[in-house]
Amino acid sequence: MLGYFGPAGTFTHQALLTLGLPEDAQPFPSVGATLDAIRAGKVRAGLVPIENSVEGGVSATIDNLAEGKPLVIVAEVLLPIQFGLYVRPGTKLADVHRVITHPHAHAQVRGWLEAHLPGASVTERGSTAGAAEEVARKNSEFDAAVCAAAAGQLYGLEAAATDIADNDEAVTRFILLSRPAPPGPPSGHDKTSLILHMREDHPGALMEMLEQFALRGVNLCRIESRPAKDRLGNYYFSVDAEGHITDARLAEALTGLHRTCKRIDYLGSYPRADLTEPVVRAGYRDSDFAKAQAWLGKLLNP
Repeated sequence: MLGYFGPAGTFTHQALLTLGLPEDAQPFPSVGATLDAIRAGKVRAGLVPIENSVEGGVSATIDNLAEGKPLVIVAEVLLPIQFGLYVRPGTKLADVHRVITHPHAHAQVRGWLEAHLPGASVTERGSTAGAAEEVARKNSEFDAAVCAAAAGQLYGLEAAATDIADNDEAVTRFILLSRPAPPGPPSGHDKTSLILHMREDHPGALMEMLEQFALRGVNLCRIESRPAKDRLGNYYFSVDAEGHITDARLAEALTGLHRTCKRIDYLGSYPRADLTEPVVRAGYRDSDFAKAQAWLGKLLNP
């Protein structure tokens, strides 16, 4: 069985359906509950959001992966995000005074709400589908939910407005996680995710970590700092790097990071959803690393 950050009708649920997996799926009320269910073996794997093109990283996911027992990413999904304003049947746009939605959804429709519902109050809750369920409830204090069409239809609501996102190119990235297991074989368009903890805060500490990638020709797709939560000014870094752990350039970068970091959380090597292949410059191909090792061997054993 698979798990996902629910309830049914969320964007996470829609993303899970795109994977085409034949298994039953169980919704969980939060990101943390979904990840804990994976760790406890209640589900084989689970899908949660990790990044949005407008709002950036999903802190609930990143922090849980940094602080909880190890999990690894086995797949990712990119889902274009479209929002609508959904109301109980018969409700007009002019009748909407109280709106409910998820914080990330609110951030992505704030401009539209200010332009079209300037006097409405907005309450942020756990999920967009949960917002739709609340509006559909008899005697709800809310007039409308900002959610996906699937959630609005699931709970019998009508669209008072559609395509209300301020950025119609918004995309959310979701990751399918499982308990630690060996990575699948390289696909040629892979990504490796890591969480890097600095050994100590000193001038050039971040550069030392980044140099491990740069010196081996490894491009980073994403890097984001998060507070370590032990003292002000102490951070860890969530990183996505192009390539597979079996690639020589990335393997050498990881060994360099092991020497310079306090701790490395390896979150898996997996195919990129956008199928982008890395551009590997001359000198950084696996064959180049093999030739360099062979040359060194000849020096040691002429």
